[in-house]
Order: sequence, then C-alpha cells, then structure tokens
Amino acid sequence: MNSRYDDESLTMRAAAVAAELKAHGRVLALAESCTGGWIAKVCTDLSGSSAWFERGLVTYSNRAKSEELGVSASSIQRFGAVSEIVAAEMARGARNVAHADFAVAVTGIAGPDGGSPDKPVGTVCFGWVGPDDEPETETCLFSGDRDEVRRQTVAHALDGLLSRV
Repeated sequence: MNSRYDDESLTMRAAAVAAELKAHGRVLALAESCTGGWIAKVCTDLSGSSAWFERGLVTYSNRAKSEELGVSASSIQRFGAVSEIVAAEMARGARNVAHADFAVAVTGIAGPDGGSPDKPVGTVCFGWVGPDDEPETETCLFSGDRDEVRRQTVAHALDGLLSRV
C-alpha cells in the first residue's frame, strides 16, 4: 500500500482539518457514497471530534441522495450519480441539513465493477462547500483496487477541505 494513503496518513490529514476547523470555530458535515462512511470514521477516530464534526451521511443509493440531501432526481437522471453536479448538490445538502459551516461530498465508482467507457472504475467526483454556499467540484480518476480507490478518495476529500477551510 502506498504510504501516502495508509491509516496513519489519513489520520494526519484529518487532524490537520480538525485543527483548522477548531481554530476558526467551524463545524463539518459529510455526504459519502463510494467511501461508505470512511471519511467520517477517520474524522471521528480523533479524540475531541465532537467539537468540530457535526455528522456524516452515507447516501449510497440514488434514493438516499434525494431523500437525505435533496439531490434533484433530474440531476441524477441527466448527469448520473457520479457527476460534479450531483457532488455539488450532495455537499450543499449535507451542509444545509447539518447546519454546518463546511461540507464535503464524494460520489464515485470504487470498483471492481460498475465502470463504463465514460466513467471508468476509479472515477470519483468531489464537492466542497463552505459558508459562502458556493460549491467547488472536482473529478479524479484514481487507480488501484477498491480499497486503494477509496483510500485515495478519503485523502483527496480531506486535502481539498484543508485547502478551503
């Protein structure tokens, strides 16, 4: 396993995010699909996370994305669940539902199945939103097996958040 994505590295990233959020009195919410709550686990493994971590929502199905986060069914139908549009709506929905300052959303195809020529296995869309309520999005194509894709997703989500807090 690449040490950039091992458990210790992920914990260090979460600790850096925690320090920034606490320093500014900010609170975080998460909306996770392909990571299945892994980002929330890494965050809440830290002692004192209740000071800055509000909640994490695992919205694996399209229905959950719509019901829990208010993602538009038409966005899912038109762009697909793995799209920057849906990631942005997920992030905004998590922030609003949780009354948080910041939110991160991830939706992707971790594999080994489920990919297509347009969206191969390893495609992950990210959404970050802060107090300005203007989501920023990004799509990455990660390589490796399911675990490696998910580890890279957790790392990138936290790195992206750290650069925005």
